[in-house]
Amino acid sequence: KQRVDEGILAIHPSIMAMVDCTSRAPSKGASQPTPPPPPPTLPALPVPSPPPPPAPAEPPSRRTPAAPFGLPFPFPRPALRVTSEYDSDSQVFFHRVSCGLFDRLAKLKLCLLHNRNGEVSSPQLRLNVGKRLSVDYDVEAQNAVIKGSFDVGDKLQFHATRDWKEQQGEVTMITKVAEPSYKIALTSAIPTVGLPRAAFQFPAGEVSIEEKEDENDERVLSMNGILKGQVLNGICTVQYEHTNLKTRSSDRNLRLRYLYKDEEMAFIPEISLPSNAASLTFKRQFSPSDKLRLIIPEYCVTYEDNNNAWEKTKRGG
Repeated sequence: KQRVDEGILAIHPSIMAMVDCTSRAPSKGASQPTPPPPPPTLPALPVPSPPPPPAPAEPPSRRTPAAPFGLPFPFPRPALRVTSEYDSDSQVFFHRVSCGLFDRLAKLKLCLLHNRNGEVSSPQLRLNVGKRLSVDYDVEAQNAVIKGSFDVGDKLQFHATRDWKEQQGEVTMITKVAEPSYKIALTSAIPTVGLPRAAFQFPAGEVSIEEKEDENDERVLSMNGILKGQVLNGICTVQYEHTNLKTRSSDRNLRLRYLYKDEEMAFIPEISLPSNAASLTFKRQFSPSDKLRLIIPEYCVTYEDNNNAWEKTKRGG
């Protein structure tokens, strides 16, 4: 019987699989387990925004203090600047006191001299309002000189000067002709006397024509010109002067000057035509305290050092 059962199972292996599935399948009356409920959903909490960065601290020099006396436009307190210089030759102190006003919109400066005896002389007061207006006041002479300027467009400028005590002044009109720095300037005195002065300015110099009084108190036209240029390692200057355009050529003067200068030496020859007057200046610095100066035709030779100084002079000839 056992052999018969084994043979049946060997012939029909699917019978065992069916029996196994039948034994594992749940019955229809059995209850199935209920799945657990999902967890409750929590409400999303608001994320706090980061605090704003602190405002940068204002520099102490630019902080605007409270307006004094309740003024509607506060300005910082002006800062004073004092400068003193001493001249050992004349033994005089030169003092300058300056300060900026109204947040540097204006500048006030006081200059005076102070000698070794304690005496104060030549006090000068200057007020600058921007770059267009200035007032110079002489305390001893009780006189003021007012200077001002303004622009009309890009090519026209006006400059005016007025002496308050002398009741005189002048007005200058400058116009640009071409670039770079080609200008025509007309200057007229106030009150008007004669023709205005006309000048043509260019990068290398200037040529001007104006009316002057000669030795006979007659008003004549004169012409002046100056031309500068670099020659070798120095600067050559040509000056032309014609005191009277209606007279002969003897009133014409031409001056040639050459300047060469470095850290140790200066060489300045000059010649005037048609007088053929020539001069030569030579300066040599051996050290900060040792200097040599030679002037011809005055034949003046000076030498200075820490211990002594000597001078040899011969004029004329």
